Amino acid sequence: MRKFCGLVLLWLVSLAAGAQGPESPAGWTLLDQFDKPYTLDDRLRVLLIARDMTGANLVKEALAERPQGYLEARHAAFVADISSMPAVISKLFAVPAMRDYAYRVLLDRGPRVANRYPQAPEKVLWLQLEGGSVVSSQTFDSAQKLREALEQAPR
Repeated sequence: MRKFCGLVLLWLVSLAAGAQGPESPAGWTLLDQFDKPYTLDDRLRVLLIARDMTGANLVKEALAERPQGYLEARHAAFVADISSMPAVISKLFAVPAMRDYAYRVLLDRGPRVANRYPQAPEKVLWLQLEGGSVVSSQTFDSAQKLREALEQAPR
């Protein structure tokens, strides 16, 4: 019950944040694992968000053996919330390890993006976007189901 109340409170706070509200993630820029900036634009159709290592590992498993540019071809981006990770760990170990991935990881160090959307731990949040606004969302707790959904995503 306490966790549910916390999620509701987080959702209400995110409703109050910003003039556009939580339905429009526009207006943010994050650095990826190579310190290259990425700014959300109207072409993005799918935003994947992992708030913990379990969720990030689901994405990693779902994208295993996929070619470089796989997410971009599907107009998708992946945000990893690393705000709870100690800075020393992220800087020395986690982020350097991500540089070997065949996909781009947008690092939410704040968190500035992930906290806008209530999400259960150990899952991946899939936000379906149109024109920079969220039109639907779903969560995944299975790498296989996430992979299947990505395969179905329009190119």
